[in-house]
Amino acid sequence: MKYYSIGEAAAHFQVPESTLRYYERQGLLPLMERDAAGRRLFSEDQMTLLKIVVHLKHTHMPIRTIRQYVDWVIEGDQTIQLRLEMMQRHKQAVLDEISVMTEALKGIDTKINRYLKRTQPTN
Repeated sequence: MKYYSIGEAAAHFQVPESTLRYYERQGLLPLMERDAAGRRLFSEDQMTLLKIVVHLKHTHMPIRTIRQYVDWVIEGDQTIQLRLEMMQRHKQAVLDEISVMTEALKGIDTKINRYLKRTQPTN
């Protein structure tokens, strides 16, 4: 089995090593393996879990909700329906946020266009 160092995992997901340490302390990366020197070892399974944790965090899911998701993953297949419902709710929340951001971006573009018109010399 291939293992990744914390530096390799951090680089792969473009997050600081301190973020990965924080995620572990918060219970988002359970069952973390370590080498003889105590350094974290990220297995393929850990990398797969970390990938979804990063996606959920980037889409503003709270840490406590991600922890619940991770707990359900550890519990096994009997929690699949709970995980499905959680992901469906979160997807809708993300879509709602995208809609709000899209509207806000239109307002920002309107301001930019006004300022561009006011800063261009008149002929």
